[in-house]
Amino acid sequence: MSRVLVLGGAGYIGSHMVDRLIVDGHDVIVADNLSTGHRAAVPGTVKFYEIDIRDKTALSQVFTENDIDAVVHFAAFSIVPESMSDPLKYFDNNTVGMITLLEVMRDHDVKKIVFSSSAAVYGAPERIPIKEKDTTIPINPYGQSKLQMEQQLRWTDAAHDIKGVAFRYFNVAGAKVDGSIGEDHHPETHLIPIVLQAASGQRELVEMFGDDYDTPDGFNVRDYIHVLDLVDAHVLAIDYLKEGNESNVFNLGSATGFSVNQIIEAAREVTGIDIKAKISPRRPGDPDILVADATKAREVLGWRPRYDDIHEIIKTAWTWNQKNPSGYEK
Repeated sequence: MSRVLVLGGAGYIGSHMVDRLIVDGHDVIVADNLSTGHRAAVPGTVKFYEIDIRDKTALSQVFTENDIDAVVHFAAFSIVPESMSDPLKYFDNNTVGMITLLEVMRDHDVKKIVFSSSAAVYGAPERIPIKEKDTTIPINPYGQSKLQMEQQLRWTDAAHDIKGVAFRYFNVAGAKVDGSIGEDHHPETHLIPIVLQAASGQRELVEMFGDDYDTPDGFNVRDYIHVLDLVDAHVLAIDYLKEGNESNVFNLGSATGFSVNQIIEAAREVTGIDIKAKISPRRPGDPDILVADATKAREVLGWRPRYDDIHEIIKTAWTWNQKNPSGYEK
């Protein structure tokens, strides 16, 4: 089995990745600065480094102390509205952080990386569903930073033979089925956990940002993917690179879009609670529709999502919410 370094392994997606790698028998190392992650999300048996990806000395020490086979990178900021108001924060952590990581990988002769890009690289898409070869013109700094990360890897691969898989995905949701790990952000910015907080009385209502989008019901539409399906794809990508394949980019998603209003209605059905919502002004940087065509990931990686029903995705998130109303804070 491989020794895998998970950057951002104390975060929402990263903690599920660590859990899966452990189950599969891999030796896992986690590095996280805990700016948005939680130490409690990482098992005590896992070697943990509280470091920032931009700290080259500290990151180099992790590679020196561990014979790493592959890197999985989740240590990026990902909130579109925040990137609009503080773009330099995103270019510093995401773009500069990727430079530092690739330098350290080059210096330690580590040749495999799987990382989170984003469907935000497409900007306002030219067609729906979006394909990997479609034009990439980001309309927010977050998407721009992710596109730059992809470009950095492409040129580093050409120069230093570092192979990578970049996943472009949309809204990640859900939790481990038993509710032992899940999504816990402060403040929470993702729609499904916000809706469920309203269902559980942790907030008064859900704000629906804009009802005048060019969509069937006027609310913007997104593709949702279960966090466990996302993790499955990352495991397949590690195997893909171990087999000696070239660098590649894949969309991940369900190919089905749901509007904000449809998500709230589905959550009402799952929870049995009449969740309150109100319409608020649009947020800058939000496209009308983002839905991915993930055919390539299915054909090349053999990816088979297990959660294709939005109600099932919400149900697992609701289990986490009910078992951990305060998140990881006990």
